[in-house]
Amino acid sequence: MIEILAFNLLEGADEEEFVLADKRVQTEFAYQQPGLVRRTTARSPEGSWMVIDLWRSPEDADAADAKWEEDPAAQEFMSFVDRSTMRSKRYFEREE
Repeated sequence: MIEILAFNLLEGADEEEFVLADKRVQTEFAYQQPGLVRRTTARSPEGSWMVIDLWRSPEDADAADAKWEEDPAAQEFMSFVDRSTMRSKRYFEREE
């Protein structure tokens, strides 16, 4: 399963500090979650951001989501994010 989170940073947020927080959340939280295969973060030329997670199953993603709001590294990451711009979507491989 592929999960995409798109968002903007808060007005005036320091991008360099955000990138450091993103690296921390990746190592201290994301890659500690069972079922996470890959995570990558990207920025558009216009300044919006996207995090793409590849999960073994929706259940693994749900379990990580349940821990997200309580994790210090995740909350540091979220302190840079304009929550009103957040959009999350899940995609599943086609079965043929």
